[in-house]
Amino acid sequence: MDGTNADTLLKNADLALYRAKDSGRGQMCFYEPLMDEKIERGRDLAAEMQGALERGEFHLMFQPIFDLAGERVLSCETLLRWTNRRLGSVSPAEFIPIAEDNGLIVGIGGWVIREACRIASEWPADVKIAVNLSPIQLRSTNLPMVIMSALASSGFAADRLELEVTESVLLDDIEASLAALDAINRLHVRTTLDDFGTGYSSLSYLTKFPFQTLKIDRSFITDLEQSPASVAIVQTVIDLAAKLGMRTVAEGVETQAQLDQLRRTRCDAVQGFLLAHPMPASMVASMLADGGIKAQQRS
Repeated sequence: MDGTNADTLLKNADLALYRAKDSGRGQMCFYEPLMDEKIERGRDLAAEMQGALERGEFHLMFQPIFDLAGERVLSCETLLRWTNRRLGSVSPAEFIPIAEDNGLIVGIGGWVIREACRIASEWPADVKIAVNLSPIQLRSTNLPMVIMSALASSGFAADRLELEVTESVLLDDIEASLAALDAINRLHVRTTLDDFGTGYSSLSYLTKFPFQTLKIDRSFITDLEQSPASVAIVQTVIDLAAKLGMRTVAEGVETQAQLDQLRRTRCDAVQGFLLAHPMPASMVASMLADGGIKAQQRS
């Protein structure tokens, strides 16, 4: 059923093998025709990504992060979007892993930092900008130069730039990751541990790495209304972060009940669809000019 000759059978077995590896250790997968489609789609995206930056196909969206009252914008998280000339809009979940595999993420990530600083330089001085770093970017030897160049060309203050990394970044090479984070902090740029509480969470990260902010993963926020355990975990993380001199941001806030619960925990800042959806830079500028009131509530 999966091939009428040896070459086809071996090719399809290889596709199943790659799927099994992607799914983790100890997995077994059978070949499916969709695997061919996924491989072809990946090749298409990789080919189209070559030159996409030069063609101006990437653009940025921004999701505001509010103070606990939900009234004042403290920062905005930068979100990368790609609209390809041939394939149309492509999900970040699909194109970012490909960009990391083929090494293009370093160039694209550098552009994101420069563009985010340029746009945010026109915002009020008390509003920060947050940019996500991939593992490859973090370990890139020219990252400090990219950051300094972006700050210098935009005139953006270093302490208004926040670079976010996930816990998985720290697993590959702890010493190299620590050195990279130290180098970022020496530039007076702030660092954030994103999605805290998932995957390989370890309290030792909080003593080894120089983070200024913890972002509590949305999975705990989703369960706040039903799970006393999630409430206890979120409260514990917030209390611990405060004792260590770190700020906390709760991401994925989608209901008023979740926001009310977070207010009781005295989290520092909140982010999510209840407060504001991702938006273009022009809409952020309008919201900030209007005093930073929630875009969704005023629309």
